[in-house]
Amino acid sequence: MDKILRINMSAPGNPEIKIDSLGDYAGLGGRGLTSAIISKEVPPTCHPLGADNKLVIAPGILSGTAAAMSGRISVGCKSPLTGGIKEANAGGQGAQVLARLGYAAIVLEGKPEKKTLYKIFVNKDGVEITKDDSLKMTGNYDTVDRLKSEFGDKIACISIGQAGEMMLGAATVAFTNMELRPARHAGRGGVGAVMGSKGVKAIVLDDAGMKMRSPKDPEKFKAANKTFVAGLRKHPVTGEGLPAYGTNVLVNVVNEAGGFPTNNFKDGRFDGASKISGEALAEMEKERGANPTHGCHRGCVIRCSGIFHDKQGNYLTKQPEYETVWSHGANCGIDDLDAIAMLDRLDDDYGLDTIEMGAAIGVAMDAGLAAFGDAEAAIDLVKEVGKGTPLGRILGSGAGMTGKVFGVERVPVVKNQAMPAYDPRAVQGMGVTYATSTMGADHTAGYCVTANLLGVGGTVNPLSPKGQIELSRDLQIATAAIDSTGMCLFIAFAILDQEETFNAMVEMINAFTGLSMTAGDVSDLGKKILTMERDFNFQAGFTAKDDRLPDYFLKESLPPHDVTFSVSDADLDTVFNF
Repeated sequence: MDKILRINMSAPGNPEIKIDSLGDYAGLGGRGLTSAIISKEVPPTCHPLGADNKLVIAPGILSGTAAAMSGRISVGCKSPLTGGIKEANAGGQGAQVLARLGYAAIVLEGKPEKKTLYKIFVNKDGVEITKDDSLKMTGNYDTVDRLKSEFGDKIACISIGQAGEMMLGAATVAFTNMELRPARHAGRGGVGAVMGSKGVKAIVLDDAGMKMRSPKDPEKFKAANKTFVAGLRKHPVTGEGLPAYGTNVLVNVVNEAGGFPTNNFKDGRFDGASKISGEALAEMEKERGANPTHGCHRGCVIRCSGIFHDKQGNYLTKQPEYETVWSHGANCGIDDLDAIAMLDRLDDDYGLDTIEMGAAIGVAMDAGLAAFGDAEAAIDLVKEVGKGTPLGRILGSGAGMTGKVFGVERVPVVKNQAMPAYDPRAVQGMGVTYATSTMGADHTAGYCVTANLLGVGGTVNPLSPKGQIELSRDLQIATAAIDSTGMCLFIAFAILDQEETFNAMVEMINAFTGLSMTAGDVSDLGKKILTMERDFNFQAGFTAKDDRLPDYFLKESLPPHDVTFSVSDADLDTVFNF
């Protein structure tokens, strides 16, 4: 994985292919590499949909190896949703296949003069780019089916749906899973819109004839991987809760804690929570012959992704994630798992971020476009996006745009990106992360639910401002580093509680690369990435005023605890005082 594939979509005639060495980017992967390239090569004040922006797709340092949980991939750009730097993370097979092909990144540059769609094919023999306007305005599922018929079923696909072609702020980049379904998405920040602006509909990866990447010290690598896997399997979250119920295991936990945002963040508890819980979802899946325990990529030992069948027992979508069940469920007052799964399928097919879309529909419901709890109306609203109607384009541009167009004051966004499934008043550490993350409101940037609600890595009172700055700071640093390895963020539960599991992860990196990294070096990597991202955002025009929650979270108390967000602005400004 020692080269970068650059494709200049502005080149006259056909796009220009160039293969570079890593150069100054040597040693970086995943988020570290995407943010390094964007911060160095993209003008911070450029238009996100213009020729000067770049889309970077990068597997992690350990992707394509035998390391467990190493199949995550990063997609980076200047975000058309936030206007700042963006890294969106996804599972699926893309990272492993791209890494085995030897590429540390694919960089899409420039912008075609004409509105022509291209597909890109990459295998061991090289890169082929062809025009294919027959794919215009096709959904991700149909697109992948067509690519399978052309290239076979031993491939991995990266694609955009209608939302990406329309360059909407909630557009995603889809990655196929082990069953070659486009069910794993780099969801946040409108990365799909940037891919659409480059005129690229799909990238097909075929690693036939390529071997798994080999470590510098195979024996140490194997031993560290074994210890690492054992730690994941013995931890109650990664070894029991997530495999049994998926990420949706959190519904009852967060609802009981009073931090489950309901009806566009008006309440912290949802009366219908038990109907959409992880336990209820897993039981439904089993009854219909599906499976709540499933890996989104080879080498996953947590296996939290799951499969969802409809009432007739046919595949509909992957198991909806906790954030999806919340956004299209409690946030919209909907307690029907079949409706939520249909919304998830539509989002994946059109190429839409489920968090942003659920938040946008919640705002639309507040505006009177539909009633809270009306599942059929919610489905119809998402279908408007697929049709490309004016209403659909508004909703597909995100919660912030929806609030502006329909005159709604209570819009749960930071840096114009919708908040995920934890109310910052009842889980104050998450409020700090939402406010200060370089990415806009993003739960994965610093997942304070660990100590705030789950007692993982210590305990910090979720209703108090005390200790939240330090908690968010440490987790944002650690997350930036983990996002660079290709590791799934869910390993954090085990590595926060088990020193030997953390040490095994570091040892895997060292055994593979030949480095001698320490825990301090891992922390320094995270700080380096965050500093690059902060500098980019500052040059793009962001200030401390952008590191704030909407005012109503400070003024309106949240039932059932009747609390407001109480971390001071002065304290928020110290998060990045490394």
